[in-house]
Amino acid sequence: MTALIPAWENGVLQPLDKLYVHQRGLRHKAISVFVTEGDRVLIQRRALSKYHTPGLWANTCCTHPHWDEDDLDCARRRLDEELGVTGLDLRHAGVIEYRADVGGGLVEHELVQVFTARAMPDLEIRPNPLEVCDTDWINLAALRAMIERIPDRFTPWLKIYMAKHLHTIFGSHAAALAPTH
Repeated sequence: MTALIPAWENGVLQPLDKLYVHQRGLRHKAISVFVTEGDRVLIQRRALSKYHTPGLWANTCCTHPHWDEDDLDCARRRLDEELGVTGLDLRHAGVIEYRADVGGGLVEHELVQVFTARAMPDLEIRPNPLEVCDTDWINLAALRAMIERIPDRFTPWLKIYMAKHLHTIFGSHAAALAPTH
């Protein structure tokens, strides 16, 4: 079964094949979720079997909604599918648009609905090995420093989010989560 995602082709939003969209760099809808606990953010390392950016670290989870799927429902679905996480109070944080080469001739040109959630320290995480090969809780300032030091370990979108969109994602808490040196 081919995955159809909402994308714009010739100025019209329509359900298109995900690989087709990435091969042509078409603008399409996406979801990104950031789960925090105190001053830490949950990140995941993408499964080695992913068709682009395998083995790279990304935000808590991200995906493309199905055609006509509600954004919040999509965010909840993907948290469960990738990490086995349910029951969090997801909040819409804003919209980010970016374009990035993700390798292999593929381009992500996404209009992203960003969601955040606060977790309790005992949050149970059950990663799906077909989607995620590792997870980690990391202080946001440490994450930014690591991205600067070893950028090849991170997805293009996470690097963009951390460099340009902290305030959109974390709001007034961005300064506290990532103090400047």
